[in-house]
Amino acid sequence: MTRGLLTTAVGSYPKPDYLIQARGKAARKEIDPQELDRLGRQATEHWIRLQEELGIDILVDGEMDRGDMVAYFAEHMEGWAISGLVRSYGNRYYRKPIAVGPVGRADSITVDWWKYAQGLTDRPVKGMLTGPYTIADWSFNEYYPSREAFVMELARAIHDEAMDLERAGAKYIQIDEPAVSTRPEEVELASRALGIVTKGLSAYTFTHTAEYSQTYAEFEAVFDQIVNLPVDNLDLEMANSDYFILDILKQKGLPDDKAVSMGVLDVHTHEIESVEEIVAGIKRGLEVIPPERLYIKPDCGLKTRREEEAVAKLTNMMTAVREVKAELGIE
Repeated sequence: MTRGLLTTAVGSYPKPDYLIQARGKAARKEIDPQELDRLGRQATEHWIRLQEELGIDILVDGEMDRGDMVAYFAEHMEGWAISGLVRSYGNRYYRKPIAVGPVGRADSITVDWWKYAQGLTDRPVKGMLTGPYTIADWSFNEYYPSREAFVMELARAIHDEAMDLERAGAKYIQIDEPAVSTRPEEVELASRALGIVTKGLSAYTFTHTAEYSQTYAEFEAVFDQIVNLPVDNLDLEMANSDYFILDILKQKGLPDDKAVSMGVLDVHTHEIESVEEIVAGIKRGLEVIPPERLYIKPDCGLKTRREEEAVAKLTNMMTAVREVKAELGIE
């Protein structure tokens, strides 16, 4: 039997109402931090158990301890301030980090939370990091003389965090770099920074580069750089773009040392994909990528969906994977 089609998730899951309310109270200093921590751990255990029940192979902690993926790291590092509200799009606002001095870690940021999540299960749990390029791109720089200097300093800090995760026992580490997909002219800079993060790691590494809204030609232009990013596994959204990346992979080929985590669930819609739709997507992937190098997962984090939607999507994904594996004799 051929082995393959491992399943995983990208990172975030919906926060339960009790945790959302507690985080609001914490921002107003109306709740003890220890109580917020307890509720976050309760929510983490909930999602670990759900993933175990679904049969997912490589779990995530759901990021119950995090709000914004960039501000979370800035708030736990030195050299940062946080801005007032900045408009993101529409009526969405967030507080943007500002580098005001040398950025770096005073201590590990994610290790304790990862250890808690991993201690709940015998299945592997990913260490989850935001990449240096994305942290820099989604922040203001008021200290470094150049964008490159800013990104490289962050790369060294995130490398240290990755090494701490590995020393703690993490077998899988994901470095999220969604900003890479919006600035194709800077893929080379992002790749160099990612190389610093992953240098010397023996853990299996992923990078999630988020949605590619560009045209076929625009993605094709940066394809060689994307598939040669210095990680083991390229985590790519595909369901929400009708899998056009597979066409380019089929034409150009995937390096022998790379695997792909293929998104089969569109996280931007309330629609629950049918098992048949997901089976068809998986089979399209298998026409291009061998099963031992094809991982199946949602396009992105599911935090914007209601819990019942997220669970329904994941349930159908796992049913589809089991059907394909049984039909094709994949172990």
